[in-house]
Amino acid sequence: MSIAIKADLHVAHSAEHNDQHHDDHHDTSGNTLFGFWIYLMTDCILFASVFATYAVLFMNTDGGVSGKDIFELDFVLIETAALLVSSITYGFAMICARHQKKAATLTWLLITFALGCVFIAMEVYEFHHLIEHGNGPDRSAFLSAFFALVGMHGLHVTAGLIWMLIMMVEVIKCGLNNRSITRLSCLSLFWHFLDIVWVCVFTVVYLLGVL
Repeated sequence: MSIAIKADLHVAHSAEHNDQHHDDHHDTSGNTLFGFWIYLMTDCILFASVFATYAVLFMNTDGGVSGKDIFELDFVLIETAALLVSSITYGFAMICARHQKKAATLTWLLITFALGCVFIAMEVYEFHHLIEHGNGPDRSAFLSAFFALVGMHGLHVTAGLIWMLIMMVEVIKCGLNNRSITRLSCLSLFWHFLDIVWVCVFTVVYLLGVL
């Protein structure tokens, strides 16, 4: 009887320890996500500052080209579609991750990564094309502001792609544990944030620029 009681007490203690560990991890995940939200707010201020700079300088062409002379909306629409679709595919990856579907999660992350690479490749091509035709960031205040704003967003997307690649390696090696899902959730917030910023860039810089 005493052995059974001790066994029951041991099981109860183990269950209590596991519950406490789960609650501690839940609190840690919540703190991590909250901290990442704070980071995104600071990043939002950074982008807002660069947007304000562009709004002040976009008319200062110094006799050179303006937005309507250099922007190709058809090209930028394809670029925009690649990034927006990547946001949807990342959402599918998160759904699969929360259902512990490792292979499906990796597949959707790989698709998202490929779409992000398409976006960056098109942006690099656009910059190279402009510089090759003498419209680099040193040509006018307008082009300086344009390269700064669009380039800063591109650097963020590149950082997101590197992060995504690291997460794919982590999922392959460690599986979809709580830590991996928390990190994927932070990357999800970052990736969707960049999509929202790009919609603002597309509207303010490209659409208004061709008017």
